[in-house]
Amino acid sequence: MTGCAIVTYRCNAKCQMCKIWEHPTRKSEEITPDILDKIPDNFLDRINLTGGEPTIRDDIEELVRVLRKKAKLVELSTNGYFTERVVRVADKYPDIMVRVSVEGLPALNDKWRGTKDGFDHALRTMLELKKTRAKNIGFSVVIHDGNATDLLSLYELCTYLGVEFGNSTMHNSWFFCTTENQIHNVPLAVETEKQFIRALLRSRRPGVKLRVKDWLRAYFNLNILQHLQGKSNLLRGCPAGRDLFFVDPYGNVLPCNGTVEPWIMGNLKTQNFDEIWNSPQAVEVRRRVGQCRLECAFIGTSRIDMRRRPWKVVSWIAKSKLKLAAGGDVVWPD
Repeated sequence: MTGCAIVTYRCNAKCQMCKIWEHPTRKSEEITPDILDKIPDNFLDRINLTGGEPTIRDDIEELVRVLRKKAKLVELSTNGYFTERVVRVADKYPDIMVRVSVEGLPALNDKWRGTKDGFDHALRTMLELKKTRAKNIGFSVVIHDGNATDLLSLYELCTYLGVEFGNSTMHNSWFFCTTENQIHNVPLAVETEKQFIRALLRSRRPGVKLRVKDWLRAYFNLNILQHLQGKSNLLRGCPAGRDLFFVDPYGNVLPCNGTVEPWIMGNLKTQNFDEIWNSPQAVEVRRRVGQCRLECAFIGTSRIDMRRRPWKVVSWIAKSKLKLAAGGDVVWPD
């Protein structure tokens, strides 16, 4: 089971592909640690702590403390602007996973994220994180045609720094507060994504474990490739609302963050988690998920699907690597 706690819609960035910053929550409205504590202990494999910018919250350390009781792994998604706060959390809880969002190298990053010296802050945060005991640290990027030219360079930077590199792609949904995200230069985005998948399969990171991570990410990126091409994704039955849920800043429990309108299962401020999870409203939301044809490409749903069908993942990786080694190309989906 995977969870995601969206603890604020306040954000210091003004990203072009995410308009959360245009709809900030008030501090008094935001979900508190004691409300998140209603999630059962040891219930989740992992939970993502995100926003908005979660480190805007003065109680970020308390939020992490509570969520560590709920999941084996807590992931903090941040733009890295508030270096001291991010590093303080990593120092206190070195088992946390930290992903610092960037959209490219300095010029493209600051253009797309709408922050002055945003890349400088992100890189400084990463360099400081490397001095802590936290090991699961890295950058993440939202892939689109506007930053495709920097994608491989960012991957190379992460390899050089010895940190992880996560990625996603643009979506339109209630969470991103926009329906205007669109890939205009599809050939550029598709070709760059293919180059990235090849690079992941040819990973030269030190150690088998790190290379396997890259190979698995290459498989996940097939879904992003399909999304960029406007094709159906590779999922067999979406796990949202069953093996995945989100909590928004107001306490609403939802199956995912990919729908146009929020599909609310219940609210943690007025209900306990079991009551929400087993409610008629949750049953109805799961029915809607079963009929959903949005063809999204999120890591949360893809990761669960990959675990359900590991043989398919291993088979594709093996065949693609053999073809590349023989001078051929990756096994691309039809």
